[in-house]
Amino acid sequence: MPDTRHRNNRLAAVISETGWTHTEVAAAYVRVALENGASQFASVSRSHVSKWVAGHAPSGRGPDYLREALSRKLARTLTAHEIGLGAAPSPQRAGPDWSTDTLSALTDLGRLDVDLDRRSALGAAAYSVASLALPASSWWSQMADRGAGRRAPGSRAVGRGDLEAVRDMTSMFSRIDQKHGGGHARTAVVQYFTSDVVSLLHGRFAADAIRRAMFSAAAELAYLAGWMAFDNSEHATAQRYFTGSVKLAAEADDPPMAAHVLRAMAHQAVDLGHPQKALDLAAASVDGRRYTLASPRERSLLGVVHARALAATGDTARATAALLRAEDDLRAASEGDAEPGRVFFFKEAGLAHETACTLRDSGNPDGALSHFRRSVRTRQATSFKRTHAVTLGYYGDVLAQQGRIEEACATWGRALDVMDGVHSGRARQTAVRMRSALSPYRQRGVRAVRETDARAAAFLSDAA
Repeated sequence: MPDTRHRNNRLAAVISETGWTHTEVAAAYVRVALENGASQFASVSRSHVSKWVAGHAPSGRGPDYLREALSRKLARTLTAHEIGLGAAPSPQRAGPDWSTDTLSALTDLGRLDVDLDRRSALGAAAYSVASLALPASSWWSQMADRGAGRRAPGSRAVGRGDLEAVRDMTSMFSRIDQKHGGGHARTAVVQYFTSDVVSLLHGRFAADAIRRAMFSAAAELAYLAGWMAFDNSEHATAQRYFTGSVKLAAEADDPPMAAHVLRAMAHQAVDLGHPQKALDLAAASVDGRRYTLASPRERSLLGVVHARALAATGDTARATAALLRAEDDLRAASEGDAEPGRVFFFKEAGLAHETACTLRDSGNPDGALSHFRRSVRTRQATSFKRTHAVTLGYYGDVLAQQGRIEEACATWGRALDVMDGVHSGRARQTAVRMRSALSPYRQRGVRAVRETDARAAAFLSDAA
Protein backbone atom coordinates (compact mmCIF):
# COMPACT_ATOMS: atom_id res chain seq x y z
CA MET A 1 0.00 0.00 0.00
CA PRO A 2 1.47 3.36 -0.96
CA ASP A 3 2.24 5.97 1.71
CA THR A 4 -0.39 8.70 1.37
CA ARG A 5 1.06 11.09 3.95
CA HIS A 6 1.68 14.64 2.81
CA ARG A 7 4.89 16.51 3.53
CA ASN A 8 4.62 18.82 6.54
CA ASN A 9 5.56 22.05 4.81
CA ARG A 10 4.80 24.16 7.87
CA LEU A 11 7.30 22.22 9.95
CA ALA A 12 9.87 22.29 7.17
CA ALA A 13 9.53 26.09 6.92
CA VAL A 14 9.96 26.59 10.68
CA ILE A 15 13.04 24.35 10.75
CA SER A 16 14.47 26.29 7.82
CA GLU A 17 13.88 29.52 9.75
CA THR A 18 15.85 28.19 12.73
CA GLY A 19 18.84 27.43 10.52
CA TRP A 20 19.17 24.06 12.25
CA THR A 21 19.97 20.76 10.61
CA HIS A 22 17.68 17.84 11.37
CA THR A 23 20.37 16.53 13.71
CA GLU A 24 20.31 19.80 15.66
CA VAL A 25 16.50 19.74 15.82
CA ALA A 26 16.64 16.22 17.24
CA ALA A 27 19.19 17.25 19.88
CA ALA A 28 17.04 20.22 20.97
CA TYR A 29 13.97 17.99 21.07
CA VAL A 30 15.72 15.41 23.25
CA ARG A 31 16.86 18.13 25.64
CA VAL A 32 13.28 19.34 26.16
CA ALA A 33 12.00 15.77 26.54
CA LEU A 34 14.64 14.83 29.13
CA GLU A 35 14.10 18.12 30.94
CA ASN A 36 10.51 16.96 31.43
CA GLY A 37 11.40 13.42 32.46
CA ALA A 38 10.40 11.80 29.15
CA SER A 39 13.45 9.53 28.87
CA GLN A 40 11.64 7.34 26.33
CA PHE A 41 12.43 10.03 23.74
CA ALA A 42 16.18 10.06 24.43
CA SER A 43 16.91 8.10 21.24
CA VAL A 44 15.19 10.55 18.87
CA SER A 45 17.60 11.30 16.01
CA ARG A 46 17.91 13.01 12.65
CA SER A 47 15.90 10.26 10.96
CA HIS A 48 12.90 10.92 13.23
CA VAL A 49 12.90 14.62 12.31
CA SER A 50 13.10 13.73 8.63
CA LYS A 51 10.07 11.47 9.05
CA TRP A 52 8.15 14.27 10.79
CA VAL A 53 8.87 16.61 7.91
CA ALA A 54 7.75 13.86 5.51
CA GLY A 55 4.37 13.75 7.21
CA HIS A 56 4.63 11.44 10.20
CA ALA A 57 3.58 12.93 13.57
CA PRO A 58 5.69 12.64 16.74
CA SER A 59 4.18 10.18 19.19
CA GLY A 60 2.59 10.96 22.53
CA ARG A 61 3.47 14.40 23.85
CA GLY A 62 6.12 14.72 21.18
CA PRO A 63 4.39 17.62 19.38
CA ASP A 64 4.58 19.72 22.58
CA TYR A 65 8.28 18.98 23.03
CA LEU A 66 8.99 19.78 19.37
CA ARG A 67 7.02 23.04 19.56
CA GLU A 68 8.86 24.08 22.72
CA ALA A 69 12.30 23.25 21.26
CA LEU A 70 11.65 25.29 18.12
CA SER A 71 10.07 28.15 20.10
CA ARG A 72 13.21 28.50 22.20
CA LYS A 73 15.41 28.76 19.15
CA LEU A 74 13.23 31.40 17.48
CA ALA A 75 12.57 33.30 20.73
CA ARG A 76 8.83 33.39 20.09
CA THR A 77 5.99 31.10 21.05
CA LEU A 78 4.95 28.74 18.27
CA THR A 79 1.56 27.05 18.19
CA ALA A 80 1.01 23.44 17.18
CA HIS A 81 -0.76 24.73 14.06
CA GLU A 82 2.32 26.74 13.03
CA ILE A 83 4.41 23.57 12.90
CA GLY A 84 1.74 21.60 11.06
CA LEU A 85 0.64 19.60 14.10
CA GLY A 86 -2.50 21.53 15.02
CA ALA A 87 -4.49 18.44 15.83
CA ALA A 88 -2.13 17.51 18.67
CA PRO A 89 -3.67 18.28 22.10
CA SER A 90 -1.77 20.50 24.49
CA PRO A 91 -2.65 20.62 28.21
CA GLN A 92 -0.56 23.76 28.74
CA ARG A 93 -0.87 27.30 27.44
CA ALA A 94 1.80 28.32 24.99
CA GLY A 95 2.91 31.32 27.03
CA PRO A 96 2.33 33.18 30.28
CA ASP A 97 -1.14 34.45 31.03
CA TRP A 98 -1.07 36.78 34.00
CA SER A 99 -4.66 37.94 33.52
CA THR A 100 -6.61 34.75 34.30
CA ASP A 101 -8.47 34.42 37.58
CA THR A 102 -5.99 33.13 40.14
CA LEU A 103 -8.30 30.94 42.19
CA SER A 104 -9.99 29.29 39.20
CA ALA A 105 -6.66 28.50 37.53
CA LEU A 106 -5.14 27.01 40.69
CA THR A 107 -8.27 25.05 41.53
CA ASP A 108 -8.35 23.54 38.04
CA LEU A 109 -4.65 22.73 38.25
CA GLY A 110 -5.04 21.13 41.66
CA ARG A 111 -7.96 18.96 40.61
CA LEU A 112 -6.03 17.77 37.57
CA ASP A 113 -2.96 17.07 39.73
CA VAL A 114 -4.79 14.82 42.21
CA ASP A 115 -6.72 12.91 39.54
CA LEU A 116 -4.43 9.96 38.85
CA ASP A 117 -6.19 9.22 35.55
CA ARG A 118 -5.51 12.75 34.27
CA ARG A 119 -2.22 13.61 36.01
CA SER A 120 -0.20 11.89 33.27
CA ALA A 121 -1.38 14.50 30.76
CA LEU A 122 -0.33 17.29 33.12
CA GLY A 123 3.07 15.74 33.73
CA ALA A 124 3.71 15.22 30.03
CA ALA A 125 3.46 18.92 29.21
CA ALA A 126 6.68 20.73 28.38
CA TYR A 127 8.36 23.17 30.74
CA SER A 128 7.88 26.43 28.85
CA VAL A 129 10.68 28.98 28.59
CA ALA A 130 8.15 31.46 27.15
CA SER A 131 6.16 31.18 30.37
CA LEU A 132 9.09 32.60 32.33
CA ALA A 133 8.34 36.08 30.95
CA LEU A 134 7.56 38.47 33.80
CA PRO A 135 4.43 40.65 33.86
CA ALA A 136 4.63 44.41 33.32
CA SER A 137 5.49 46.55 36.33
CA SER A 138 1.95 47.96 36.43
CA TRP A 139 0.55 44.42 36.85
CA TRP A 140 1.64 44.23 40.49
CA SER A 141 -0.43 47.23 41.61
CA GLN A 142 -3.35 46.08 39.46
CA MET A 143 -3.33 42.70 41.20
CA ALA A 144 -3.20 44.34 44.63
CA ASP A 145 -6.23 46.40 43.64
CA ARG A 146 -7.97 43.27 42.37
CA GLY A 147 -7.39 41.60 45.71
CA ALA A 148 -8.72 44.55 47.68
CA GLY A 149 -11.82 44.68 45.50
CA ARG A 150 -12.47 40.93 45.33
CA ARG A 151 -16.06 40.09 46.26
CA ALA A 152 -16.63 37.25 48.72
CA PRO A 153 -19.06 34.79 47.09
CA GLY A 154 -19.23 32.58 50.18
CA SER A 155 -20.95 33.12 53.51
CA ARG A 156 -18.22 31.66 55.69
CA ALA A 157 -16.59 34.12 58.08
CA VAL A 158 -12.80 33.83 58.03
CA GLY A 159 -10.71 35.05 60.93
CA ARG A 160 -7.25 34.85 62.45
CA GLY A 161 -7.78 31.32 63.74
CA ASP A 162 -8.34 30.07 60.18
CA LEU A 163 -5.18 31.84 59.11
CA GLU A 164 -3.12 30.18 61.85
CA ALA A 165 -4.52 26.78 60.87
CA VAL A 166 -3.37 27.21 57.25
CA ARG A 167 0.06 28.36 58.41
CA ASP A 168 0.37 25.37 60.75
CA MET A 169 -0.55 22.91 57.99
CA THR A 170 1.89 24.53 55.57
CA SER A 171 4.66 24.34 58.17
CA MET A 172 3.98 20.65 58.73
CA PHE A 173 4.00 19.88 55.01
CA SER A 174 7.19 21.93 54.53
CA ARG A 175 9.03 19.88 57.12
CA ILE A 176 7.82 16.65 55.52
CA ASP A 177 9.13 17.89 52.16
CA GLN A 178 12.52 18.78 53.61
CA LYS A 179 12.89 15.37 55.23
CA HIS A 180 11.26 12.99 52.75
CA GLY A 181 11.36 14.84 49.41
CA GLY A 182 8.84 16.34 47.04
CA GLY A 183 7.63 12.96 45.79
CA HIS A 184 6.07 12.28 49.20
CA ALA A 185 2.67 13.73 50.21
CA ARG A 186 2.25 16.31 47.42
CA THR A 187 -1.22 14.95 46.70
CA ALA A 188 -2.15 15.70 50.33
CA VAL A 189 -0.82 19.25 49.97
CA VAL A 190 -2.82 19.83 46.79
CA GLN A 191 -5.99 18.29 48.20
CA TYR A 192 -5.75 20.50 51.27
CA PHE A 193 -5.29 23.55 49.04
CA THR A 194 -8.19 22.80 46.69
CA SER A 195 -10.64 21.71 49.38
CA ASP A 196 -9.98 23.73 52.54
CA VAL A 197 -7.87 26.72 51.53
CA VAL A 198 -9.73 27.73 48.37
CA SER A 199 -12.99 27.78 50.33
CA LEU A 200 -11.33 30.10 52.87
CA LEU A 201 -10.19 32.42 50.08
CA HIS A 202 -13.82 32.72 48.97
CA GLY A 203 -14.98 33.61 52.48
CA ARG A 204 -15.81 36.85 54.27
CA PHE A 205 -12.77 38.25 56.04
CA ALA A 206 -12.92 39.93 59.43
CA ALA A 207 -10.52 42.62 58.20
CA ASP A 208 -8.58 43.41 55.04
CA ALA A 209 -5.34 42.58 56.87
CA ILE A 210 -6.71 39.06 57.42
CA ARG A 211 -7.60 38.78 53.73
CA ARG A 212 -4.12 39.78 52.65
CA ALA A 213 -2.49 37.45 55.17
CA MET A 214 -4.71 34.54 54.07
CA PHE A 215 -3.91 35.11 50.39
CA SER A 216 -0.23 35.23 51.33
CA ALA A 217 -0.55 31.97 53.29
CA ALA A 218 -2.29 30.40 50.28
CA ALA A 219 0.54 31.65 48.05
CA GLU A 220 3.02 29.88 50.29
CA LEU A 221 1.06 26.63 50.10
CA ALA A 222 0.80 26.86 46.29
CA TYR A 223 4.52 27.59 46.19
CA LEU A 224 5.15 24.48 48.31
CA ALA A 225 3.13 22.35 45.87
CA GLY A 226 5.28 23.78 43.08
CA TRP A 227 8.53 23.25 44.96
CA MET A 228 7.62 19.63 45.66
CA ALA A 229 6.84 19.10 41.97
CA PHE A 230 10.15 20.75 41.05
CA ASP A 231 12.04 18.55 43.51
CA ASN A 232 10.38 15.50 41.99
CA SER A 233 11.41 16.60 38.45
CA GLU A 234 7.82 17.42 37.40
CA HIS A 235 8.92 20.71 35.96
CA ALA A 236 5.92 21.82 33.90
CA THR A 237 3.61 21.17 36.86
CA ALA A 238 5.94 23.09 39.17
CA GLN A 239 5.99 26.02 36.77
CA ARG A 240 2.22 26.34 36.83
CA TYR A 241 2.03 26.24 40.63
CA PHE A 242 4.78 28.85 40.87
CA THR A 243 2.91 31.16 38.50
CA GLY A 244 -0.28 30.77 40.53
CA SER A 245 1.62 31.43 43.74
CA VAL A 246 3.07 34.68 42.38
CA LYS A 247 -0.45 35.79 41.47
CA LEU A 248 -1.76 35.04 44.97
CA ALA A 249 1.17 36.92 46.51
CA ALA A 250 0.44 39.88 44.25
CA GLU A 251 -3.23 39.89 45.32
CA ALA A 252 -2.01 39.84 48.92
CA ASP A 253 0.29 42.79 48.12
CA ASP A 254 3.13 40.76 49.67
CA PRO A 255 6.32 41.59 47.73
CA PRO A 256 8.66 39.31 49.79
CA MET A 257 6.36 36.31 49.22
CA ALA A 258 6.39 37.01 45.47
CA ALA A 259 10.19 37.32 45.64
CA HIS A 260 10.42 33.93 47.35
CA VAL A 261 8.59 32.29 44.44
CA LEU A 262 10.52 34.17 41.75
CA ARG A 263 13.69 32.93 43.47
CA ALA A 264 12.40 29.34 43.21
CA MET A 265 11.61 29.85 39.53
CA ALA A 266 15.14 31.18 39.00
CA HIS A 267 16.56 28.15 40.81
CA GLN A 268 14.57 25.85 38.53
CA ALA A 269 15.69 27.73 35.41
CA VAL A 270 19.35 27.50 36.46
CA ASP A 271 19.06 23.77 37.07
CA LEU A 272 17.41 23.25 33.68
CA GLY A 273 20.06 25.22 31.81
CA HIS A 274 18.32 28.52 31.05
CA PRO A 275 20.76 31.00 32.61
CA GLN A 276 19.50 34.26 31.12
CA LYS A 277 15.89 33.54 32.06
CA ALA A 278 17.12 32.54 35.52
CA LEU A 279 18.92 35.86 35.85
CA ASP A 280 15.82 37.80 34.80
CA LEU A 281 13.78 36.04 37.49
CA ALA A 282 16.46 36.33 40.17
CA ALA A 283 16.97 40.02 39.42
CA ALA A 284 13.22 40.56 39.78
CA SER A 285 13.28 38.79 43.15
CA VAL A 286 15.80 41.28 44.57
CA ASP A 287 14.22 44.34 42.99
CA GLY A 288 12.69 47.12 45.06
CA ARG A 289 10.26 46.24 47.83
CA ARG A 290 10.62 42.52 47.19
CA TYR A 291 14.10 42.75 48.69
CA THR A 292 13.84 45.71 51.05
CA LEU A 293 10.71 44.44 52.84
CA ALA A 294 12.09 40.91 53.24
CA SER A 295 13.63 39.71 56.50
CA PRO A 296 17.45 39.45 56.59
CA ARG A 297 17.31 35.65 56.28
CA GLU A 298 15.07 35.82 53.24
CA ARG A 299 17.18 38.57 51.69
CA SER A 300 20.16 36.23 52.01
CA LEU A 301 18.28 33.42 50.27
CA LEU A 302 17.17 35.72 47.45
CA GLY A 303 20.70 37.10 47.10
CA VAL A 304 22.52 33.79 46.94
CA VAL A 305 20.23 32.49 44.18
CA HIS A 306 20.81 35.77 42.36
CA ALA A 307 24.54 35.00 42.70
CA ARG A 308 23.99 31.54 41.20
CA ALA A 309 22.17 33.03 38.21
CA LEU A 310 24.94 35.58 37.69
CA ALA A 311 27.54 32.80 37.78
CA ALA A 312 25.52 30.78 35.29
CA THR A 313 25.64 33.70 32.84
CA GLY A 314 29.40 34.08 33.31
CA ASP A 315 29.27 37.28 35.37
CA THR A 316 31.72 36.13 38.04
CA ALA A 317 32.48 39.58 39.45
CA ARG A 318 28.85 40.42 40.17
CA ALA A 319 28.24 36.89 41.43
CA THR A 320 31.02 37.37 43.98
CA ALA A 321 29.53 40.69 45.11
CA ALA A 322 26.10 39.08 45.46
CA LEU A 323 27.60 36.28 47.58
CA LEU A 324 29.19 38.78 49.93
CA ARG A 325 25.89 40.63 50.33
CA ALA A 326 24.09 37.33 51.00
CA GLU A 327 26.62 36.51 53.72
CA ASP A 328 26.09 39.94 55.29
CA ASP A 329 22.32 39.50 55.21
CA LEU A 330 22.43 36.10 56.90
CA ARG A 331 24.84 37.45 59.49
CA ALA A 332 22.27 40.14 60.28
CA ALA A 333 19.54 37.54 60.85
CA SER A 334 18.71 36.41 64.36
CA GLU A 335 16.73 33.40 65.54
CA GLY A 336 14.50 35.79 67.47
CA ASP A 337 13.59 37.88 64.43
CA ALA A 338 10.01 38.14 63.23
CA GLU A 339 10.41 36.32 59.93
CA PRO A 340 8.15 34.15 57.76
CA GLY A 341 8.08 30.44 58.46
CA ARG A 342 8.92 29.66 54.82
CA VAL A 343 12.62 30.45 55.44
CA PHE A 344 13.02 28.09 58.42
CA PHE A 345 15.30 25.84 56.37
CA PHE A 346 17.77 28.51 55.29
CA LYS A 347 20.68 28.76 57.70
CA GLU A 348 24.45 28.46 57.46
CA ALA A 349 24.26 25.08 55.71
CA GLY A 350 21.86 26.41 53.06
CA LEU A 351 24.00 29.44 52.34
CA ALA A 352 27.10 27.26 52.11
CA HIS A 353 25.35 24.88 49.67
CA GLU A 354 24.26 27.67 47.32
CA THR A 355 27.65 29.40 47.62
CA ALA A 356 29.36 26.16 46.66
CA CYS A 357 27.13 25.80 43.60
CA THR A 358 27.93 29.38 42.61
CA LEU A 359 31.68 28.83 42.95
CA ARG A 360 31.47 25.53 41.07
CA ASP A 361 29.69 27.27 38.19
CA SER A 362 32.22 30.11 38.32
CA GLY A 363 35.10 27.67 37.67
CA ASN A 364 36.38 27.54 41.26
CA PRO A 365 36.18 23.86 42.26
CA ASP A 366 38.44 24.23 45.31
CA GLY A 367 36.22 26.98 46.70
CA ALA A 368 33.16 24.86 45.91
CA LEU A 369 34.59 21.87 47.79
CA SER A 370 35.30 24.02 50.83
CA HIS A 371 31.73 25.30 51.00
CA PHE A 372 30.17 21.90 50.27
CA ARG A 373 32.17 20.55 53.24
CA ARG A 374 30.91 23.41 55.38
CA SER A 375 27.32 22.73 54.32
CA VAL A 376 27.60 19.03 55.13
CA ARG A 377 29.23 19.79 58.49
CA THR A 378 26.65 22.35 59.65
CA ARG A 379 23.35 20.90 58.41
CA GLN A 380 20.89 19.15 60.73
CA ALA A 381 20.92 16.07 58.52
CA THR A 382 18.05 14.16 60.12
CA SER A 383 15.59 17.03 59.59
CA PHE A 384 16.84 17.99 56.11
CA LYS A 385 17.60 14.62 54.55
CA ARG A 386 16.64 15.55 51.00
CA THR A 387 18.88 18.61 50.74
CA HIS A 388 21.67 16.85 52.62
CA ALA A 389 21.62 14.06 50.03
CA VAL A 390 21.70 16.59 47.17
CA THR A 391 24.62 18.45 48.77
CA LEU A 392 26.60 15.24 49.23
CA GLY A 393 25.85 14.34 45.61
CA TYR A 394 27.18 17.65 44.31
CA TYR A 395 30.18 17.36 46.62
CA GLY A 396 31.01 13.95 45.17
CA ASP A 397 30.54 15.26 41.62
CA VAL A 398 33.25 17.91 42.10
CA LEU A 399 35.62 15.40 43.71
CA ALA A 400 35.13 13.06 40.75
CA GLN A 401 35.77 15.87 38.28
CA GLN A 402 39.12 16.42 40.00
CA GLY A 403 39.97 12.74 39.60
CA ARG A 404 39.61 12.01 43.34
CA ILE A 405 37.39 9.06 42.61
CA GLU A 406 37.75 7.12 45.86
CA GLU A 407 36.92 10.24 47.88
CA ALA A 408 33.98 10.79 45.57
CA CYS A 409 32.77 7.23 46.18
CA ALA A 410 32.99 7.69 49.93
CA THR A 411 30.97 10.92 49.67
CA TRP A 412 28.41 9.37 47.35
CA GLY A 413 28.13 6.43 49.72
CA ARG A 414 27.06 8.85 52.44
CA ALA A 415 24.55 10.38 50.02
CA LEU A 416 23.06 6.97 49.29
CA ASP A 417 22.79 6.30 53.03
CA VAL A 418 20.80 9.50 53.46
CA MET A 419 18.57 8.81 50.44
CA ASP A 420 16.82 5.92 52.18
CA GLY A 421 13.18 6.96 52.43
CA VAL A 422 13.66 10.11 50.32
CA HIS A 423 11.32 10.43 47.32
CA SER A 424 12.90 13.09 45.13
CA GLY A 425 13.74 13.54 41.48
CA ARG A 426 16.82 15.51 42.49
CA ALA A 427 17.95 12.56 44.61
CA ARG A 428 17.40 10.25 41.65
CA GLN A 429 19.45 12.56 39.44
CA THR A 430 22.24 12.36 42.02
CA ALA A 431 22.35 8.60 41.52
CA VAL A 432 22.23 9.00 37.73
CA ARG A 433 25.21 11.38 37.84
CA MET A 434 27.11 8.94 40.06
CA ARG A 435 26.75 6.14 37.54
CA SER A 436 27.71 8.40 34.66
CA ALA A 437 30.86 9.64 36.44
CA LEU A 438 31.83 6.09 37.44
CA SER A 439 31.41 4.56 33.98
CA PRO A 440 35.05 5.21 32.86
CA TYR A 441 36.32 3.41 35.99
CA ARG A 442 34.12 0.30 35.88
CA GLN A 443 36.73 -1.92 34.22
CA ARG A 444 39.61 -0.92 36.52
CA GLY A 445 38.75 -3.25 39.37
CA VAL A 446 38.44 -0.50 41.99
CA ARG A 447 36.34 -1.90 44.83
CA ALA A 448 34.89 1.47 45.88
CA VAL A 449 33.77 2.12 42.31
CA ARG A 450 32.16 -1.29 41.98
CA GLU A 451 30.28 -1.01 45.28
CA THR A 452 29.10 2.56 44.78
CA ASP A 453 27.96 1.87 41.23
CA ALA A 454 26.00 -1.18 42.38
CA ARG A 455 24.34 0.78 45.18
CA ALA A 456 23.40 3.64 42.83
CA ALA A 457 21.93 1.16 40.33
CA ALA A 458 19.91 -0.51 43.07
CA PHE A 459 18.60 2.84 44.29
CA LEU A 460 17.47 3.78 40.78
CA SER A 461 15.82 0.40 40.31
CA ASP A 462 13.93 0.73 43.58
CA ALA A 463 12.92 4.34 42.80
CA ALA A 464 11.60 3.50 39.31
